[in-house]
Amino acid sequence: MLSTSRPTLSSKWRSAAAALGMAALLAASGLASSAAAGPATVPDAMGDFLGTFSGPHNGDLDVLSVSAIQNGTDVAFSATLAGPVGTTPGSVYVLGVNRGAGAPLLTLGTPSVGAGIDFDAVALLFPNDTGAVVLFTGGVAGAAVPLAAGAVTVSGSTITGVIPFSMLPSTGFTSANYLYNLWPRDGLATNDQISDFAPDASSFRANVPEPATWAMMLLGFGALGAVLRRRRGELAPA
Repeated sequence: MLSTSRPTLSSKWRSAAAALGMAALLAASGLASSAAAGPATVPDAMGDFLGTFSGPHNGDLDVLSVSAIQNGTDVAFSATLAGPVGTTPGSVYVLGVNRGAGAPLLTLGTPSVGAGIDFDAVALLFPNDTGAVVLFTGGVAGAAVPLAAGAVTVSGSTITGVIPFSMLPSTGFTSANYLYNLWPRDGLATNDQISDFAPDASSFRANVPEPATWAMMLLGFGALGAVLRRRRGELAPA
């Protein structure tokens, strides 16, 4: 089982980290409508757990909002949950990506879920600040390729991931037209471990910011990661 234990941040450091992350996201989402290929933030109703979900109805498995912002080289994904990320043992946050050859692959599992959610790749974001990308060919999953260190960051109830498009080669769409959907899980074995979809029965496109705005957002994510890593180092046992 995935270990999700981590040192507890003080309220002061948690607030500072959250403010950095929020500043980065606000900077990136405050765009002119002509520059955006998708909505700044996609909301999701609180408490809308799937009827097929067999796990605990914990806040960290309940999506409140998701967003994706891309610059042609990377996509920065962020999700806010109804509780601190990683509270549930085994929790993982799966970002489905439709690169052009997506299919409703979750309808083939047991139980059948995810009708209307097509994907041909996923990014797995873990509460321990690691992640991986898995590509599907003909509905068959390939090997998991780890994301670079620092690509995944957790701050309270928000998890973010920066994923290079070099790990998500096109299967028909341009990167600006890739489609995304998030589903938290409390394990990776069966579909009854999927707690929520955001958005429900559909997907969303990423925002496409101006280059200067993208740089500001990455700076914010970098500062957020540095704060969290430094604080965890201070809290680590001697």
